Amino acid sequence: MALLGAQLVITLIMISIIQKLGPHFSFAKWLLCSTGLVRYLYPTNDELRQLANIKYKGKKNTNKGFSNGSTNAVKFHIDKSLDVQLETAKVTYLDVVHLRYYSEYQWLVDFSVYAVIVYVISEVYQIWFPLKDEVNLSIVWCFLVVLFAVKLLLSLTVQYFRGEESVGERSMCIVMAFIYLLVAMMVLIVDENTLEVGLESAYTTFNETASVFLSRQGLSSTGPASKIVVKFFIAIWCSILGAILTFPGIRVAKMHWDLLKCFRENKVKQLLLNLTFALPFLLVILWIKPVSKEYLTVRIFSGRREPIMSEKCFEMARFIVVILTMATKLYLMPWYLQAYLDMAYHRTEEQKREAGRITNIEFQKKIAAVFYYLCVVTLQYLAPIIMCLFLSFMYKTLGEFQWSWLFITTPEECSSNDAPIPGIQLSSDVITETGAEPVEELFLTLNSLKAVFSANVFRGVFGFATWWLCFTYFATTSVGLIYQSYFSTV
Repeated sequence: MALLGAQLVITLIMISIIQKLGPHFSFAKWLLCSTGLVRYLYPTNDELRQLANIKYKGKKNTNKGFSNGSTNAVKFHIDKSLDVQLETAKVTYLDVVHLRYYSEYQWLVDFSVYAVIVYVISEVYQIWFPLKDEVNLSIVWCFLVVLFAVKLLLSLTVQYFRGEESVGERSMCIVMAFIYLLVAMMVLIVDENTLEVGLESAYTTFNETASVFLSRQGLSSTGPASKIVVKFFIAIWCSILGAILTFPGIRVAKMHWDLLKCFRENKVKQLLLNLTFALPFLLVILWIKPVSKEYLTVRIFSGRREPIMSEKCFEMARFIVVILTMATKLYLMPWYLQAYLDMAYHRTEEQKREAGRITNIEFQKKIAAVFYYLCVVTLQYLAPIIMCLFLSFMYKTLGEFQWSWLFITTPEECSSNDAPIPGIQLSSDVITETGAEPVEELFLTLNSLKAVFSANVFRGVFGFATWWLCFTYFATTSVGLIYQSYFSTV
């Protein structure tokens, strides 16, 4: 029995490519430094004094701070209405390499690219050579990407609980966590005929097969956990995910609002941005059975003898729509990042309309802080997209969906291709046989566990995880956009 086989070869080749190619090429660096992003430079002390007609008598200083090494970084006041024109410069690698969270951003993006390559190669390989007893290592790659993305979002959220000045952000995270906990509890009691996430059938299958497995091992066969307990822990997970996605969603909404103002005269780009913003909502309704699945797989329109597509074709089409949505958001990422960098310009313009005075250091920090948090904002934009993409990969592969289902167009073809979900087919006398070799017992146990965690179980778990992530992403961005539309000063 080959546990690894070609999957191990693919993984080893990719690890070798990472070692050879990693030091010379980085897709993460290309995204930030080769897509035309422009940052704004804060004015030096000399430039501010010249504009404010402030004479300075002092010695030159070679220390580089907010003064760019021109003169000593002495604090002085300028009018907020001072007409300051910010200079621009293209974002380069030397600019971003020292930014906070750059190494984490680079590792997440580059590892995600390599994981996608491994997944695609594995999927192509399985078209001609289906896996029988091999372990699909591409799923391990996908799991590591999701785990690392969650870790980064958690670390960003923890920063709000450490700072003394982030009381509002901390309260926002706690409130949104309880709101999403309530929403998750409401979602989990919705009937499967309305919201088809597959958790009910997954729990039934898992409880039955796990009970059989435990009884054959001489343990209690009442089932590993009750449905209420399982759903409670799922709701807790949904609450945590909603909390860590709150500020990334609000950040994306702010950039989207700024883009709409930037393209105020270009209606085509505004339409494209709004459609892209609404795509996660399309993903959400694809799991609402009366609106999507029944409409496309059950209803027969006039002039047709059969529905538009079969159920299996609909499942694969839903998976492809998720991939296309995330690819579209990735394509538009430079637009959103440039909208964030333009905040420095907008802050300067807003300040010109204010009365009063400000110190030179405060003004320079206001401009410089925008660029200093570029990698943090990039992670907030990319991490939810990467999580949704790789969760859908795991949903497709562990759920045993097939690419050939795209070509199944009639219910007859769909039923003829149905295969029973594998259960525990091992005989109890084989498992309890005292003369069995340890290696054979290990293989029998692995097969039994594989039957417990069947395709139906994975469809329910990862189907719900994918749907909840899309729902949370759309909900948080929508809340942020509503906030911007009602409370934005510009």
